[in-house]
Amino acid sequence: MSLSFKPDATPRAELLHYCESDSQRAVIQALIDTDGNVSAAARKLGQRRGGFQQTVARVKALATVQGYAPDYDLNHAIPSPMVAKGHSTLYGADGEVKLQWVKTKLDDDRRLELIREAIAAMTDDVPRAPPLPAPGATADHLCNLYTLTDSHVGMLAWRKEGGADWDLNIAEQTLTGCFEQMVLSSPAATTCVVNQLGDWLHSDGLLPVTPTSGHVLDQDGRFSKMVGAAIRILRRVIDMALAKHQTVFVVMAEGNHDLASSVWLRLMFAALYESEPRVKVIDSELPYYVHLHGEVMLAFHHGHLKKNEALPLLFAAQYPREWGATTKRYAHCGHRHHEEVKEHSGMKVVQHSTLAARDAYAARGGWMSERQATAYTYHARWGQVGSVTVTPEMLV
Repeated sequence: MSLSFKPDATPRAELLHYCESDSQRAVIQALIDTDGNVSAAARKLGQRRGGFQQTVARVKALATVQGYAPDYDLNHAIPSPMVAKGHSTLYGADGEVKLQWVKTKLDDDRRLELIREAIAAMTDDVPRAPPLPAPGATADHLCNLYTLTDSHVGMLAWRKEGGADWDLNIAEQTLTGCFEQMVLSSPAATTCVVNQLGDWLHSDGLLPVTPTSGHVLDQDGRFSKMVGAAIRILRRVIDMALAKHQTVFVVMAEGNHDLASSVWLRLMFAALYESEPRVKVIDSELPYYVHLHGEVMLAFHHGHLKKNEALPLLFAAQYPREWGATTKRYAHCGHRHHEEVKEHSGMKVVQHSTLAARDAYAARGGWMSERQATAYTYHARWGQVGSVTVTPEMLV
């Protein structure tokens, strides 16, 4: 909808409620003080008429999103965190409004803000995990990277469609069993990174749909059951890592299936291990994460926002100091469910496979890949010096 300014239509005082900044409030207040005279109000603030009108139009657009636009017969504001999605109005022969339907949806930014506020309140009461005994002798120059990506905890897959079954119980057995095999088969490094690389949960809320496109998903059970299993698995794998390594760094990456859940997972596990000095959850509001091990840079991104070939330049620009302080650099991503390793100028990009089975969507689309997880070992100076690959079949 294109909004034009009508000086005598919208009650100007009401627009003050929809301003986002002090400068916008000053414009609307000047309009009120000059009784709607745009030229006089602009002169009062020392602004050009065109820029002044653009600010008014912006405020009116913000009001319209909240359901308030008397110029167009919208007179009832929508409560936060909802925003207007569209409206239909039925006019009578006399031109008066007879019926009106206003369609609403959740404001994604406000919803995320509310989730953060709720998590901050809840984490105050999360029982802190007590410190665990540290392991014995470990190699300071080594760091093990354990990656679990696209695990889709809560997904329901049927072997007759995709070749293998997947549900909450199978996911818990497979993920914890394969992680244990990676830990047992990797060297006794002083540090490690538990790299949960996104799409840990299959869906992001009570409805079994993807958060951005709304595609219906095959889901095993209630969302609360998914959350319980997801937390339980992550606690087990982090405790396994603590039993072998002096320091455990944790990545809780954002995925396209769990945009909001990645926020509460990161904050919850930071609170849970607050009393454990050997666990450090990497905190980043952006979906790009970095860990330095000596002269080695380890970078992480799920892969839903940037293609693999774009990652080296992105991380060089996003983390220039870390890039300049290192000589070996590796970016790790997932999202595409199959393995791919390619060297670029200054950085090797590793795309990881998934341990999860194929759901109906993947099977019908003809997408196939080896189900596996790979742990990499990095030397503080020499970079990658080893790897261990595990598969679900090894657990049988």
